[in-house]
Amino acid sequence: MSERLDVTKPHPARRYDYWLGGKDNFQADRDAAEAIAAVFPHIRTAARENRAFMQRAVRFLTAEASVRQFLDIGTGLPTNENVHDVAQGIAPESRIVYVDNDPLVLVHARALLTSSPEGATAYIDADARNPEKILADPALRDTLDFSQPIALLLVALLHFVEDHENPWEIVKHLVAALPAGSYLVLSHATFDPLDEQTIAAMNAVNKNIKPVFSPRSLAEVTRFFEGLDVLEPGIVSVSDWRPAPGPRPTPAEATGYGAVARTRSR
Repeated sequence: MSERLDVTKPHPARRYDYWLGGKDNFQADRDAAEAIAAVFPHIRTAARENRAFMQRAVRFLTAEASVRQFLDIGTGLPTNENVHDVAQGIAPESRIVYVDNDPLVLVHARALLTSSPEGATAYIDADARNPEKILADPALRDTLDFSQPIALLLVALLHFVEDHENPWEIVKHLVAALPAGSYLVLSHATFDPLDEQTIAAMNAVNKNIKPVFSPRSLAEVTRFFEGLDVLEPGIVSVSDWRPAPGPRPTPAEATGYGAVARTRSR
Protein backbone atom coordinates (compact mmCIF):
# COMPACT_ATOMS: atom_id res chain seq x y z
CA MET A 1 0.00 0.00 0.00
CA SER A 2 2.77 2.48 0.87
CA GLU A 3 4.29 1.95 -2.59
CA ARG A 4 1.11 3.29 -4.15
CA LEU A 5 0.96 6.44 -2.02
CA ASP A 6 2.83 9.04 -4.05
CA VAL A 7 2.54 12.35 -2.23
CA THR A 8 4.27 14.19 -5.09
CA LYS A 9 1.30 13.70 -7.42
CA PRO A 10 -2.13 15.23 -6.77
CA HIS A 11 -5.07 12.90 -6.30
CA PRO A 12 -8.74 13.85 -6.88
CA ALA A 13 -9.90 12.52 -3.50
CA ARG A 14 -7.29 14.53 -1.61
CA ARG A 15 -7.89 17.64 -3.73
CA TYR A 16 -11.61 17.34 -3.00
CA ASP A 17 -10.79 16.94 0.69
CA TYR A 18 -8.81 20.20 0.56
CA TRP A 19 -11.67 22.12 -1.07
CA LEU A 20 -14.03 20.83 1.62
CA GLY A 21 -11.69 22.10 4.33
CA GLY A 22 -10.20 18.72 5.26
CA LYS A 23 -6.65 18.00 6.38
CA ASP A 24 -5.96 14.72 4.58
CA ASN A 25 -4.02 16.19 1.66
CA PHE A 26 -0.46 16.96 0.62
CA GLN A 27 1.29 19.93 -0.97
CA ALA A 28 0.86 18.54 -4.48
CA ASP A 29 -2.88 18.24 -3.88
CA ARG A 30 -3.10 21.77 -2.49
CA ASP A 31 -1.08 23.21 -5.36
CA ALA A 32 -3.34 21.57 -7.95
CA ALA A 33 -6.45 22.63 -6.04
CA GLU A 34 -5.29 26.23 -5.84
CA ALA A 35 -4.36 26.29 -9.53
CA ILE A 36 -7.93 25.31 -10.36
CA ALA A 37 -9.36 27.79 -7.84
CA ALA A 38 -7.31 30.58 -9.43
CA VAL A 39 -9.24 30.24 -12.70
CA PHE A 40 -12.52 29.04 -11.19
CA PRO A 41 -13.07 30.73 -7.80
CA HIS A 42 -16.34 28.86 -7.23
CA ILE A 43 -14.65 25.45 -7.00
CA ARG A 44 -15.14 25.17 -3.23
CA THR A 45 -18.81 25.95 -3.68
CA ALA A 46 -19.02 23.30 -6.38
CA ALA A 47 -17.40 20.71 -4.07
CA ARG A 48 -19.75 21.56 -1.20
CA GLU A 49 -22.81 21.46 -3.45
CA ASN A 50 -21.85 18.06 -4.84
CA ARG A 51 -21.41 16.72 -1.31
CA ALA A 52 -24.77 18.17 -0.26
CA PHE A 53 -26.44 16.55 -3.29
CA MET A 54 -25.12 13.15 -2.19
CA GLN A 55 -26.43 13.67 1.33
CA ARG A 56 -29.88 14.76 0.14
CA ALA A 57 -30.06 11.79 -2.23
CA VAL A 58 -29.16 9.30 0.50
CA ARG A 59 -31.59 10.96 2.88
CA PHE A 60 -34.36 10.72 0.30
CA LEU A 61 -33.63 7.10 -0.58
CA THR A 62 -33.51 6.04 3.06
CA ALA A 63 -36.47 8.01 4.38
CA GLU A 64 -38.81 8.02 1.38
CA ALA A 65 -37.80 5.07 -0.82
CA SER A 66 -37.01 2.71 2.12
CA VAL A 67 -33.61 1.75 0.70
CA ARG A 68 -31.40 0.06 3.28
CA GLN A 69 -28.36 -0.88 1.16
CA PHE A 70 -25.79 1.39 -0.48
CA LEU A 71 -22.78 0.76 -2.72
CA ASP A 72 -20.65 3.93 -2.80
CA ILE A 73 -17.93 3.76 -5.47
CA GLY A 74 -15.35 6.53 -5.43
CA THR A 75 -15.94 7.18 -1.77
CA GLY A 76 -13.23 9.74 -1.16
CA LEU A 77 -11.79 10.66 2.19
CA PRO A 78 -14.05 10.48 5.24
CA THR A 79 -15.70 13.75 6.20
CA ASN A 80 -18.87 14.81 8.01
CA GLU A 81 -22.07 12.99 7.10
CA ASN A 82 -20.71 10.15 5.02
CA VAL A 83 -23.20 7.77 3.43
CA HIS A 84 -23.46 5.53 6.50
CA ASP A 85 -23.84 8.53 8.81
CA VAL A 86 -26.82 9.79 6.83
CA ALA A 87 -28.47 6.43 6.13
CA GLN A 88 -27.98 4.90 9.58
CA GLY A 89 -29.06 8.14 11.20
CA ILE A 90 -32.48 7.46 9.66
CA ALA A 91 -32.46 3.65 9.53
CA PRO A 92 -29.78 2.12 11.81
CA GLU A 93 -30.07 -1.24 10.04
CA SER A 94 -28.71 0.22 6.78
CA ARG A 95 -25.75 -1.55 5.19
CA ILE A 96 -23.05 0.26 3.21
CA VAL A 97 -20.11 -0.88 1.09
CA TYR A 98 -17.50 1.75 0.24
CA VAL A 99 -15.12 1.40 -2.73
CA ASP A 100 -12.04 3.49 -3.51
CA ASN A 101 -8.55 3.00 -4.90
CA ASP A 102 -6.67 5.81 -3.13
CA PRO A 103 -4.27 4.33 -0.55
CA LEU A 104 -4.89 7.27 1.78
CA VAL A 105 -8.61 6.54 1.71
CA LEU A 106 -7.76 2.95 2.60
CA VAL A 107 -5.69 4.16 5.56
CA HIS A 108 -8.70 6.14 6.78
CA ALA A 109 -11.21 3.41 5.97
CA ARG A 110 -11.59 2.65 9.67
CA ALA A 111 -13.50 5.95 9.90
CA LEU A 112 -15.89 4.59 7.27
CA LEU A 113 -16.41 1.31 9.10
CA THR A 114 -17.98 2.68 12.26
CA SER A 115 -21.37 1.15 11.67
CA SER A 116 -24.34 1.20 13.98
CA PRO A 117 -24.78 -2.15 15.80
CA GLU A 118 -27.88 -2.89 13.74
CA GLY A 119 -26.28 -2.23 10.36
CA ALA A 120 -22.97 -2.95 8.66
CA THR A 121 -20.22 -1.25 6.66
CA ALA A 122 -17.41 -2.68 4.55
CA TYR A 123 -14.59 -1.29 2.42
CA ILE A 124 -13.25 -2.59 -0.91
CA ASP A 125 -9.93 -1.41 -2.35
CA ALA A 126 -10.71 -1.29 -6.08
CA ASP A 127 -10.96 0.95 -9.11
CA ALA A 128 -14.26 1.79 -10.78
CA ARG A 129 -12.62 0.96 -14.12
CA ASN A 130 -12.69 -2.68 -13.03
CA PRO A 131 -16.33 -3.30 -12.13
CA GLU A 132 -15.85 -7.08 -12.24
CA LYS A 133 -13.37 -6.88 -9.37
CA ILE A 134 -15.84 -4.89 -7.30
CA LEU A 135 -18.73 -7.21 -8.04
CA ALA A 136 -16.63 -10.32 -7.30
CA ASP A 137 -15.27 -9.10 -3.98
CA PRO A 138 -16.55 -11.28 -1.10
CA ALA A 139 -17.10 -8.21 1.07
CA LEU A 140 -19.82 -7.05 -1.32
CA ARG A 141 -21.97 -10.17 -1.08
CA ASP A 142 -21.19 -10.62 2.60
CA THR A 143 -22.51 -7.15 3.38
CA LEU A 144 -25.29 -6.54 0.87
CA ASP A 145 -28.30 -8.75 0.10
CA PHE A 146 -28.71 -8.92 -3.67
CA SER A 147 -32.31 -10.03 -3.33
CA GLN A 148 -33.18 -6.54 -2.06
CA PRO A 149 -32.81 -3.09 -3.67
CA ILE A 150 -29.40 -1.42 -3.56
CA ALA A 151 -28.53 2.21 -4.20
CA LEU A 152 -25.39 2.57 -6.34
CA LEU A 153 -23.59 5.87 -5.78
CA LEU A 154 -21.24 7.24 -8.43
CA VAL A 155 -20.79 10.76 -7.11
CA ALA A 156 -18.22 13.12 -8.69
CA LEU A 157 -16.34 10.09 -10.03
CA LEU A 158 -16.95 9.53 -13.71
CA HIS A 159 -15.39 12.78 -14.89
CA PHE A 160 -12.08 11.08 -14.04
CA VAL A 161 -12.85 8.23 -16.44
CA GLU A 162 -11.93 9.12 -20.01
CA ASP A 163 -14.10 8.45 -23.05
CA HIS A 164 -11.77 5.73 -24.34
CA GLU A 165 -12.29 3.89 -21.01
CA ASN A 166 -16.03 3.88 -21.78
CA PRO A 167 -17.57 5.15 -18.53
CA TRP A 168 -21.05 4.50 -19.94
CA GLU A 169 -20.31 0.78 -20.24
CA ILE A 170 -18.91 0.74 -16.68
CA VAL A 171 -22.16 2.20 -15.35
CA LYS A 172 -24.24 -0.18 -17.47
CA HIS A 173 -22.24 -3.15 -16.15
CA LEU A 174 -22.67 -2.11 -12.51
CA VAL A 175 -26.36 -1.30 -12.86
CA ALA A 176 -27.04 -4.62 -14.60
CA ALA A 177 -25.75 -6.43 -11.50
CA LEU A 178 -28.24 -4.69 -9.21
CA PRO A 179 -31.55 -6.22 -8.14
CA ALA A 180 -34.74 -4.86 -9.71
CA GLY A 181 -36.01 -1.77 -7.96
CA SER A 182 -32.51 -0.52 -7.18
CA TYR A 183 -31.31 3.04 -7.67
CA LEU A 184 -28.47 4.93 -9.33
CA VAL A 185 -27.24 8.16 -7.72
CA LEU A 186 -24.87 9.97 -10.07
CA SER A 187 -23.27 13.40 -10.25
CA HIS A 188 -20.86 14.62 -12.89
CA ALA A 189 -18.89 17.80 -13.57
CA THR A 190 -19.89 19.90 -16.56
CA PHE A 191 -18.71 23.03 -18.34
CA ASP A 192 -22.16 23.60 -19.91
CA PRO A 193 -23.02 26.77 -17.91
CA LEU A 194 -19.54 28.34 -18.16
CA ASP A 195 -18.41 31.04 -20.58
CA GLU A 196 -15.78 30.31 -23.20
CA GLN A 197 -13.04 32.25 -21.40
CA THR A 198 -13.50 30.28 -18.17
CA ILE A 199 -13.62 26.99 -20.07
CA ALA A 200 -10.37 27.81 -21.87
CA ALA A 201 -8.68 28.71 -18.58
CA MET A 202 -9.94 25.54 -16.90
CA ASN A 203 -8.75 23.38 -19.79
CA ALA A 204 -5.32 25.02 -19.69
CA VAL A 205 -4.93 24.19 -15.99
CA ASN A 206 -6.42 20.71 -16.17
CA LYS A 207 -4.20 19.54 -19.02
CA ASN A 208 -1.27 19.51 -16.59
CA ILE A 209 -3.10 17.57 -13.87
CA LYS A 210 -3.60 13.82 -13.76
CA PRO A 211 -5.87 11.90 -13.88
CA VAL A 212 -7.40 13.55 -16.93
CA PHE A 213 -10.49 15.60 -16.10
CA SER A 214 -13.41 15.00 -18.49
CA PRO A 215 -16.39 17.28 -17.82
CA ARG A 216 -19.37 16.27 -19.93
CA SER A 217 -22.41 17.85 -21.52
CA LEU A 218 -26.01 17.23 -20.50
CA ALA A 219 -26.44 14.88 -23.47
CA GLU A 220 -23.39 12.87 -22.43
CA VAL A 221 -24.49 12.68 -18.79
CA THR A 222 -27.98 11.66 -19.88
CA ARG A 223 -26.48 8.57 -21.54
CA PHE A 224 -25.58 7.19 -18.09
CA PHE A 225 -29.30 6.88 -17.33
CA GLU A 226 -30.39 5.00 -20.44
CA GLY A 227 -32.88 2.28 -19.57
CA LEU A 228 -33.57 3.76 -16.13
CA ASP A 229 -36.47 5.80 -14.77
CA VAL A 230 -35.07 9.17 -13.72
CA LEU A 231 -36.87 10.58 -10.70
CA GLU A 232 -38.08 14.17 -10.44
CA PRO A 233 -36.71 16.78 -10.92
CA GLY A 234 -34.64 14.97 -13.56
CA ILE A 235 -31.01 15.58 -14.47
CA VAL A 236 -30.35 19.04 -13.08
CA SER A 237 -27.66 21.13 -11.45
CA VAL A 238 -26.65 19.39 -8.22
CA SER A 239 -27.82 22.50 -6.35
CA ASP A 240 -31.30 22.15 -7.85
CA TRP A 241 -31.90 18.49 -6.98
CA ARG A 242 -34.60 18.56 -4.27
CA PRO A 243 -32.94 21.53 -2.56
CA ALA A 244 -33.61 22.84 0.92
CA PRO A 245 -35.56 26.12 1.07
CA GLY A 246 -33.58 29.29 0.63
CA PRO A 247 -31.01 30.72 -1.79
CA ARG A 248 -28.67 28.36 -3.60
CA PRO A 249 -25.76 28.61 -6.04
CA THR A 250 -26.34 29.01 -9.74
CA PRO A 251 -25.56 26.18 -12.20
CA ALA A 252 -22.44 28.12 -13.24
CA GLU A 253 -21.20 28.04 -9.64
CA ALA A 254 -22.12 24.40 -8.95
CA THR A 255 -20.86 23.17 -12.37
CA GLY A 256 -22.27 19.70 -11.95
CA TYR A 257 -25.27 17.62 -12.98
CA GLY A 258 -26.95 15.25 -10.57
CA ALA A 259 -29.82 12.81 -10.71
CA VAL A 260 -31.33 9.74 -9.08
CA ALA A 261 -32.86 6.99 -11.19
CA ARG A 262 -34.62 3.69 -10.49
CA THR A 263 -33.97 0.41 -12.27
CA ARG A 264 -36.87 -1.26 -13.99
CA SER A 265 -38.26 -4.71 -13.36
CA ARG A 266 -36.58 -7.35 -15.49
